[in-house]
Amino acid sequence: MKHDKDYAVELIKKKINKETFLSYKEIAEITGYHEKYISKLKKQILNGTISLEHGNKNRRPKNALSREESQKIIKLYKNSHVSLRKFCKFYNRRSYSCLYNLLKKNGLK
Repeated sequence: MKHDKDYAVELIKKKINKETFLSYKEIAEITGYHEKYISKLKKQILNGTISLEHGNKNRRPKNALSREESQKIIKLYKNSHVSLRKFCKFYNRRSYSCLYNLLKKNGLK
């Protein structure tokens, strides 16, 4: 079942304004959320602190490769004459897939 926070908030607001006879348990079943989450949303609506957008939206991931590190990895790999597996063991700060994707993006794989 797909969770729809907008729809859940709409139903909770209707319940608060006495425009519907649905219980909070029924709202939870309809929207696919847990009852505790529905009560949390209700508190946020009543406090005026509800946010329909995720808090980390448009933020760069904390563990993303920096431009400097990407350039360093590319330079090191170009100067080495080993397989990618051996290079990954040597440069063990990042995963194989991370290094592979970086090198592939830059035409080295």
